[in-house]
Amino acid sequence: MFPEATPMDFALIGGLNFSMAMLVAPVVTVIARKYGTKLPMFLGLGFLASGYVSASFSQRVWQLYLSQGALIGFGVGFIYIPSLPVLSQWFDKKRSLANGISAAGSGIGGLIFSFMDGSIIQKISLAWALRLTAIISCSVLIIAILLIRNRNEAIQPSQRGFDVKLLRRLDVLLLLSWAFLSMLGYICLLFSLPDYARSIGLSDSQATVVNAILNLGTAVGRPLIGVASDRFGRIEVAGLLTCFCGATCFAIWLPSASYGVLVLFAFISGAILGVFWVTVGPLCVEVAGLEQLQSLLSLSWSFIVLPTTFGRLCGLVMSF
Repeated sequence: MFPEATPMDFALIGGLNFSMAMLVAPVVTVIARKYGTKLPMFLGLGFLASGYVSASFSQRVWQLYLSQGALIGFGVGFIYIPSLPVLSQWFDKKRSLANGISAAGSGIGGLIFSFMDGSIIQKISLAWALRLTAIISCSVLIIAILLIRNRNEAIQPSQRGFDVKLLRRLDVLLLLSWAFLSMLGYICLLFSLPDYARSIGLSDSQATVVNAILNLGTAVGRPLIGVASDRFGRIEVAGLLTCFCGATCFAIWLPSASYGVLVLFAFISGAILGVFWVTVGPLCVEVAGLEQLQSLLSLSWSFIVLPTTFGRLCGLVMSF
């Protein structure tokens, strides 16, 4: 469909989904401060729908960069950034569990869309898979945006786009370093696993199943990460699971050469791969407090722009 596109193009387009979402964080934070949580989320809804629909009509690779890369990335950022601090405002002892249940939604959605989009692409077309994804996603998001409530009036959080004073603190720098490194590995694994499945001789349908199992692991594992974080310590659990995820890559992924082993790795890695998304909100509260939550989150988003942009590209280069 895009004969001029190279694997590096698709790698960068996938990375732009994440990095554009993180890049707009300071702007989104300012808009949320002035106009509330819902306005930027509705703006994000418009970006997201425009991105999917315009991608469905794209004929050239540069159009994909703008639509599936930038526009969808902006949409994700405008929706996700204002919503993330809300859960941490409502929970204390079970804060990580609440974030884990919320983060598990991406796994459930990924599982559903993996099979749905694959079937639509085979039976109808890629264009209609993108359009139906837009319709379903936006319909559900409208309900979520209408129902969301924050506690900003009670907490009076600092909502600066950047609070550079936080960078003087060692604990903040350690948190940001962890965010950078963990997201570099996260993006590389997330986008590389289906391609790796095909590289060892598996079919497209088997690669789709591997990707679906990864999302299933995400749905199962993220609430459990939340429970463990609340019980044993958020910093300790985040650090241990990050190390364990790296160890499984060496112990299971690299030696894997069969469908069964790769499915096992997909489930295990899916369960622990997204520890960042489960714990970043609670960790920012642990380090800086509720009042500085949004400021530290903005710094975190800015620090992961580069790894989310080039993580998949790094994996692609190393695979040659």
